Amino acid sequence: MQLDLNTLQKEVYQNKVNHHFNVTDTNFELLLMHGELNELFRGILKHDQANIQEEIADVAIYLLGLAEILHVDLGQAIVDKLHIDEQRVYEKDGSKHLKGTD
Repeated sequence: MQLDLNTLQKEVYQNKVNHHFNVTDTNFELLLMHGELNELFRGILKHDQANIQEEIADVAIYLLGLAEILHVDLGQAIVDKLHIDEQRVYEKDGSKHLKGTD
């Protein structure tokens, strides 16, 4: 199945509007997403695959909603960041730099 992140982002946001969920307070959204990350962490510790699947979806939903609230095209942002990462060199000491800038 192919996903259109832009469409999905808008659907997540519309669902928030339809249910009268927060669509303005980004700090609150980050707090809620942190809670979902914690639930995912606990599911991983328990090796509970069904819970892992549900919680990872919740984290993604919060991220998509946050991106829409902040007017960020998440799909494009990921593509742009991957292009930057492709040009990165990671050193054994943990440092990093772009190719050709050492």
